Amino acid sequence: MMFPLVRNALSSLRIRSIQQMRARQSHSKHSPDFHDKYGDIILAGGTAFCVVVWVFTATQVGIKWNPSPVGRTTPKEWNDE
Repeated sequence: MMFPLVRNALSSLRIRSIQQMRARQSHSKHSPDFHDKYGDIILAGGTAFCVVVWVFTATQVGIKWNPSPVGRTTPKEWNDE
């Protein structure tokens, strides 16, 4: 009894797979918008900016990065008093 109701509800929804949506979009012709023209350039520029800022921060600002003391420290002598 519940199965036909669920089947009808699901069939009434427009659920398409990603492949179907991409196939439909590839057949339509549209004029290039801002993102088509400049999207890759802006993405590359933002990536380059982030890399430059991180390299500058890591090398020039003088942050003590707190490397591991393993192998550089020696234990103190035990005091039996």
